[in-house]
Amino acid sequence: MFRLPLLALILLAAPLASAQRLEFSWPTPNRAWEQGRDYAAWVQPTVSGLEESGLFGCVRSNGTQFHEGLDIRPVARDRSGEPADKITAAMDGVVRHVSSSPGNSSYGRYIVIEHPDQTPTVYTLYAHLARIEAGVRPGTPVRRGEVIATMGRSAGGYAIPKDRAHLHFEIGFVATQNFPAWYAWRKFGSPNEHGMFNGMNLMGIDPHDFLRELRRGRVDNVQEYVDRLRSVVRVRVATTRTPDFITRYPSLLRKPVSGLVAGWEVECNATGLPYAWTPLTAAELGDQRPGTAKIVSVDAVLLRAGRCKSLAKSSRGSYTPGSDLTTMLQLVFGLR
Repeated sequence: MFRLPLLALILLAAPLASAQRLEFSWPTPNRAWEQGRDYAAWVQPTVSGLEESGLFGCVRSNGTQFHEGLDIRPVARDRSGEPADKITAAMDGVVRHVSSSPGNSSYGRYIVIEHPDQTPTVYTLYAHLARIEAGVRPGTPVRRGEVIATMGRSAGGYAIPKDRAHLHFEIGFVATQNFPAWYAWRKFGSPNEHGMFNGMNLMGIDPHDFLRELRRGRVDNVQEYVDRLRSVVRVRVATTRTPDFITRYPSLLRKPVSGLVAGWEVECNATGLPYAWTPLTAAELGDQRPGTAKIVSVDAVLLRAGRCKSLAKSSRGSYTPGSDLTTMLQLVFGLR
């Protein structure tokens, strides 16, 4: 059962809503976003030429392929045509992962920075790098605006063409600290070179939408943005386990934890991010069997709009988890 010391830890760690405004720096020298210009001025499209293909979401292959971040084009090149833009940390933080071997990931060379001063704690990811600054290694503290790398076009098994070199930038959450065990259980056939900072374990928010809302003054920080996300799928999970996700992100709790927890009701947005958590008693779960997940509500309109993500499948008037929601439940709740 849910042990009191852990329960108390969650309650003590859960902060009150903060009015503190996030201090953010655009991670490249491209000032088009800061100048309020349209995204076409800074986004790097795919070979399709459609600027939307460099944004976050179901933006590729006619809306059927998901893209986790933003692709930002360079503003400077060297004599050989390679990008020369310096990449800088978007917020104060601590480097948690550096992948200097481009062949180990489709991200190529990449860096993950944790931002523990934010509520909830978020991570930023900087990918397709040409070079990583000396001294940038796991555990290194970095300041907002500090140079960490040079833009490039590295990628696993191939090189991005010069004319489409860019920075791939993400803001998001780590699904689980137990990712290596899940990866081994799935038997993908290739080694996990990145521990818990494998891209499959990172769940993002839309950086473009978040930063646009921040610039317009509609939100001041990540928590306020997350509070405005729209629920697409609401799922109940019967388990007495407390996922490490909610112990790491206690500000996502929608009501205080009190007494014994028999399960969780979780709201997921259009990408499957579990952004709102409600602890449940045994009485609230009813006869749901331990270790199972049950979809209790779906916004059918929003579900259809996010067609590149499989969150819920309809059958005879009821819904069951789709493949992407199933993956989230495996990662976050340890369901097998």
